[in-house]
Amino acid sequence: MVHGKKLAKEMLLPSVLEDDDAESEKLQLGEQRSSQTEVDVRGPKDQRCSPDGNVLDGGRGEEEEDDEEEKCVVSDEDYDTDLELGGKEEAYDPTGRTSYMKSCEMLQVAPASYFLRHMQDSELKMMHHGLGPQGTKALAVPLVTNTSILRLNLRDNWMEGMGGAAIAEMLKENCYITEVNLSDNHLGDYGARAISAMLKENSTLVSLNLSGNHFTDHSAEHLGPALITNTRLRHLDLSYNSLGDRAGEHLGDSLSENTGLRSVSLAWNSIRGRGATMLASGLGGNVFLRTVDLSFNGFGKEGAVALGQALKENNVLEELNLSNNRIPPEGAIHLAMGLKVNKAIKSLNIGKNPIQNAGCYGILQSVQENPDSAMEALDFTDITVNQDFEDLYTAVKEILPELRVNHGGRIGTFRKAKA
Repeated sequence: MVHGKKLAKEMLLPSVLEDDDAESEKLQLGEQRSSQTEVDVRGPKDQRCSPDGNVLDGGRGEEEEDDEEEKCVVSDEDYDTDLELGGKEEAYDPTGRTSYMKSCEMLQVAPASYFLRHMQDSELKMMHHGLGPQGTKALAVPLVTNTSILRLNLRDNWMEGMGGAAIAEMLKENCYITEVNLSDNHLGDYGARAISAMLKENSTLVSLNLSGNHFTDHSAEHLGPALITNTRLRHLDLSYNSLGDRAGEHLGDSLSENTGLRSVSLAWNSIRGRGATMLASGLGGNVFLRTVDLSFNGFGKEGAVALGQALKENNVLEELNLSNNRIPPEGAIHLAMGLKVNKAIKSLNIGKNPIQNAGCYGILQSVQENPDSAMEALDFTDITVNQDFEDLYTAVKEILPELRVNHGGRIGTFRKAKA
């Protein structure tokens, strides 16, 4: 695969080993690489070459003044990422151990012994290791050319925006990693912007977990276009963030055009009002998604009405979680109207909503009246029902014997505890 790579004293990785102040620096992903970057990864368009074709040290020092007119032309076929440390050639290190130790020395961080022991595994799990921005930057350097790791889990390492940018830059070059978990890392809007730029270039990632990273509506402004461009990502988790109404609009537009995703989670955000309506409309136009989790938002009646219409149009979605969305009985009835004609959905979770017995009854009745219904599971957790609902359930079971219904109990069956 990769043979004869050169190692020297200054490593190449753009935006990976920059200064710590993420908020004060402009993210240069896809733009001209900064000459202040200590460790860089350069593609063919920003490499500089000597007359004999050797790559120089990123433009720093005396070499920058020599042979300014001499440039190298590197075709896409010949291009491969070089870890260079400018100066004398050393034996190629296929494990990446040498480059990692040097990057740790330059960044003044202690090498992670766990990484050194497992850097050749197919799955690297480094949760709760406290890497921080600098430690993450050092880790990203050997990962650029690592061909062993296919699944990368760096959950809860407090990497912040700059650490997230380092991983994003690495993923532009690494074409082996298919699953990445960056949840609970305080990436913020800065990190979201870096991840978005990466998604526009990466064609390998299949699963990406960005849960719990303090993403806001500004993050969605960048993530939305990236999801339109990227067609390889299959599973995306954006739960436990701070995405609001504007995020719902941006993501709704992108989901309507996305052709890659099969599952997406937006649980535990703050999407409501117009954002919920736009997101629901986007789901209606998507013909690829199979599983969607919208629990713990604020869809309310408006969002439920839009989702009901989406279920009339979408005949691909199989699992939908709408629990804890403040949906009233009227909203449940609109959902029922969509379920009455939907032929694909197998599981609906609408538990812990104030839809009351009337909403539960209406949804179950719509399933009964739909001869093509594929419903297998209805979840009405924490919602009490009456005897009429129980009788209807018995009748529906004759049509759909595999249907499972969960609810919060039947009214009138509870007894006051004895003193």
